[in-house]
Amino acid sequence: MPETTTTAAAGTNTIRILLADDHALVRRGVRLILDQEPDLQVVAEAGDGAEAIELARAHDVDLAVLDIAMPRLTGLQAARELAAFKPGLRILMLTMHDNEQYFFQALKAGASGYVLKSVADRDLVEACRAAMRDEPFLYPGAVTALIRNYLDRARHGQETPDQILTPREEEVLKLVAEGHSSKEIADLLFISIKTVQRHRANLLHKLGLRDRLDLTRYAIRAGLIEP
Repeated sequence: MPETTTTAAAGTNTIRILLADDHALVRRGVRLILDQEPDLQVVAEAGDGAEAIELARAHDVDLAVLDIAMPRLTGLQAARELAAFKPGLRILMLTMHDNEQYFFQALKAGASGYVLKSVADRDLVEACRAAMRDEPFLYPGAVTALIRNYLDRARHGQETPDQILTPREEEVLKLVAEGHSSKEIADLLFISIKTVQRHRANLLHKLGLRDRLDLTRYAIRAGLIEP
């Protein structure tokens, strides 16, 4: 069984990370990237998806970084379980696979970002911080996949009619997708934060979506923002 490593509790302003990969050398390298940042700390390591779930139950973690291909439970299977029993936990997929199928499965499983191991030294730290801001992190190939998905849906007449949203909801959607906080949106539109939150909840309900990442994908399909 792969070795599991834990550290002492991190500071209150530190993002506490659960790292899961079945290769100890990969975990060591990723940990070096993360632990050198003052706001990031790996507090638990797992060698497979099942162990990752056990550690997430036992430790107070903010973010799970999961390899896709792992024994016992894959990262995708673990992500689905983690999203179900720990909704506040942010999830990133770290993988060697530049693969559209895996990418869309990761989104459906609850991941807010998809990072390629080949560029982890460049992208992973940014992806961790984006996840904690409730913002999606998409590598360039993933953006291309989203556009292709949109074009395929358009060709088959599967687009959601634009008129389903009110003009105000469309304004809020655009600002949410651009990464603005509720307070920033309230200031820009001269409305209260509670009103922004109500519009956001209405958007999720009307469109049958789950989170900011889904709203961003919809905004791209609707032409409200550029990918």
